[in-house]
Amino acid sequence: MPPQSEPTQVKPENAVSVPQLFTWEDIAIHSGQGSSKQDQWLVINRKVYDISNFYRKHPGGSRVISHFAGQDATDAFSAFHKNEALVKKYLNSLLIGELAPDQPCCEPSKNELLLKDFRDLYDTVKKMGLMNSNYLFFALMVLHIILLDFATWIIIYYFGTSWMPFIFSVMTYTTAQIQYGWLQHDLGHISVFPSTKWNRWFHMVVMGLLQGGPPSWWNHMHNQHHAKPNCYRKDPDLNMHPLLFSLGKPLSWELGKMKKKSLPYNHQHKYFSVVAPGALVPFFQLITFYFVYTRKKWLELLFMLMFYVRISLMYLPLMGFKTFMAHYWTVRFLQACWFIWVSQMNHIPMHIDYDKNLDWVSAQLAATCNVEQSWFNDWYTGHLNFQIEHHLFPMMPRHNYWKVAPLVKSLCAKHGVDYQCKSLLAAFADILHCLKESGDTWLEAYLHA
Repeated sequence: MPPQSEPTQVKPENAVSVPQLFTWEDIAIHSGQGSSKQDQWLVINRKVYDISNFYRKHPGGSRVISHFAGQDATDAFSAFHKNEALVKKYLNSLLIGELAPDQPCCEPSKNELLLKDFRDLYDTVKKMGLMNSNYLFFALMVLHIILLDFATWIIIYYFGTSWMPFIFSVMTYTTAQIQYGWLQHDLGHISVFPSTKWNRWFHMVVMGLLQGGPPSWWNHMHNQHHAKPNCYRKDPDLNMHPLLFSLGKPLSWELGKMKKKSLPYNHQHKYFSVVAPGALVPFFQLITFYFVYTRKKWLELLFMLMFYVRISLMYLPLMGFKTFMAHYWTVRFLQACWFIWVSQMNHIPMHIDYDKNLDWVSAQLAATCNVEQSWFNDWYTGHLNFQIEHHLFPMMPRHNYWKVAPLVKSLCAKHGVDYQCKSLLAAFADILHCLKESGDTWLEAYLHA
C-alpha cells in the first residue's frame, strides 16, 4: 500500500489487520504544533503511534513524551524504559500503522549510520552487563552519607553552636545533602535496582524523607532535560533564560534583536555565582510544595513533611530556632552552589538552541561534555563528570561509566562526533566564559541589530 496522503483519517482499529503506511512527512505534521495542536504522533522502531489522547497519562510525564511528537523516539524510548517488552504491550492500543518500506530508518536530519552503530553498541553494553548494578558500591555510598549526616548531629551535640562547630556541621551536612542528591539521582534513573518498583520506593525515601523534596517533580523535570538537553522550551534547565540569564549565542542574539532584557546580561558572568543558587533555593522550596499539592501527591507530601519534622526534632533542641534557621538556610545555599556548578559545567558551555531534531547521539554530544576522571572528581560530582555516558545511557549505574567511556570515544571518533573532556577547574571556568560570550552577543544585538 502506498503512503497515505490523508493520515489524519486513519483509525487505530484498522492497524492490526491492515497496517497503514506513512512517510516521515506525515509524521512531522503531527507534532502538536501549529494547526495540529492536539494531534501528536511519534515513531518507535518504525511503528507509528498516536499519543494525542495518551500523553497526559504518560507515567514519565506529559511533556517528555510530547517533546518527541512528530519525530522518531526509538532511542529515547530505549533509554528511558527498563522493561521494553512490558511497555510495548501498553503501546499496542496506540498503534496506528508503520513507516512505508521505502522510508529510511530515521528522518533526514539524523545520521542513520551513527544511529545504527550506537544501537549495536547499546546491545553490546547490555551483553557486557554494564546495565547491572553493583550493590556493594551503593551500600558503601549510603553508609558514608549516613555517617556524614550523623556526624552533623554529633558535632552540635558535643561541641555546641559556637562558630567552629557551626561551620564544621554546615560542611558535613551540606556534603551529606549533596551526596543524598546524587543517590536520589541514581534511583530516579532506575539504575540501582533491577525492579522499577524498588527504585521508585527508595527514591521516595531518599528524596522525600532525607532531602525534603518530591520524587515525581524531579522525574517530571529531569526526564525532559535528558530527552532534549539544551533545547530551549523543551529542557527545563534552560528556564532561567531569559528571566535571569541569556544562554547560548543563537538565543542571546534572538533576545537582543527583540530588544528584551530583564537583567543586564552582559554582566551575567559576574552575578551567576550568587544569583543562580540564590534563586534556586526559594524556587525549590516553593515549587515543590505547589507541585505536590496541585498534583495531589499526598504520600510524597507526607514524606516531605516527615523530613522537616525529623530535622526539627534533631536540631531545634540543640540549636534554638534562630541558629537552626541560620544553619538550615546556609546549608541549602551551599548545596545549591555545589549542585549548580556541577550540573551546569557540562551544559552551559555547550550548544544551546531550539530543538533541531538531531539523532540521539548527536543531540547528547552537542549538549554535554565530560570532566576528567579521578577519585575526587567521581565523588564530588556523583560521577556526573561522565556526563556524555550518562546522557547516552541514563539507566546505567554510575560506577560503570568509566568502562563504557572508551567504547563511546571510539564511536565518536569513527563518525567524527566531537567528544569533549576537560579538567574540573576548566569546566567551571568555561561556565563563566560562555556566560560572558552570550552576554556580549546579547548586548551587540540589543544595541546594533
